[in-house]
Amino acid sequence: MKALTVIPMKKGSAELSEVDAPPDSDGPVLVDTVAVGICGTDVEILSGAYGWAPPGRERLILGHESLGRVVEAPKGAAVVAGDLVVGIVRRPDPVPCANCAVGEWDFCRNGEYTERGIKEHDGYLSEQYRITPEYVVKVDPSLGLCGVLLEPTSVVAKAWEQVDRIGGRAHWAPEKVVVTGAGPIGLLAALIGVQRGMEVHVIDQVTQGLKPDLVRALGANYHTGSVADACAEPDVIIECTGVSSLVLDAMEHVGPGGVVCLTGVSSGGRTIQVDEGSLNRSMVLSNETVVGSVNANRRHYEAAAEALARADRDWLERVVSRKVPLSHWSEALDRRPDDVKVVVEVAGV
Repeated sequence: MKALTVIPMKKGSAELSEVDAPPDSDGPVLVDTVAVGICGTDVEILSGAYGWAPPGRERLILGHESLGRVVEAPKGAAVVAGDLVVGIVRRPDPVPCANCAVGEWDFCRNGEYTERGIKEHDGYLSEQYRITPEYVVKVDPSLGLCGVLLEPTSVVAKAWEQVDRIGGRAHWAPEKVVVTGAGPIGLLAALIGVQRGMEVHVIDQVTQGLKPDLVRALGANYHTGSVADACAEPDVIIECTGVSSLVLDAMEHVGPGGVVCLTGVSSGGRTIQVDEGSLNRSMVLSNETVVGSVNANRRHYEAAAEALARADRDWLERVVSRKVPLSHWSEALDRRPDDVKVVVEVAGV
């Protein structure tokens, strides 16, 4: 079968390879891949900056934002042939650590977890893959190709859960949220904010085009300035860019008792002047909190599936802004002005 493979840490090594059928050891559920989303992590791996091949192997099958259709499944499994499904990315470490032992593998303590398409386990960008039933999530069939958005939605479903858990330390009835970044993660974070009935403000750089249109179509507010200009004292800020200046802007302008959740990863190497004392004073005296959030466990995938099932289908179809066939996979890396989520189509829905 065909698969997009790469030699991790080697730039320019990606190729459409002929590989063996997925091994039975990956699980009894056989899935035909429909599509795989491309994100910043994939770009990093393809650039040679990141990634680990499976033990004893040189090449890694790429892809972690999956959508597939079940071909066969064991009797008694929660999925059956014909179901649209998404594969969970992370697997618990074999020790396991205290968190992995109870299914909270997104909080793995020792770093010995594996991740499909990223770390020591082949991904989903192949014509077929195998998986165990506990790591496959059923998608509402009416979503069609938009089901490929489930994995990135799981990331923000977890972020919102973290916000709720921290906010719940006191009376918590948030009304205003600022989301920094109108990429896929930011838009999906905004979607969940709107579904919660909140006043949602999204900040990005572009002044026109698909991103502002998508934000406004949600009933949210679009801005190109600072957090303070967008919304005074928001209860929640979900930072989705990793841009250092925006991270500090969020920390400085969240409202009293508010929560800043960081989902973007900064590149580092840049120094920004900040009044540390003033920032410390504000955060302590106003009971403000900053939390980082990454990855997701099954609970978050299931919450994401519910959020997408409730979303407007036309809006989701616009988020999936460009589709590229597997044979032309490299075109998915070409950034175009109105790109939001680009997906590689492996087979028809």
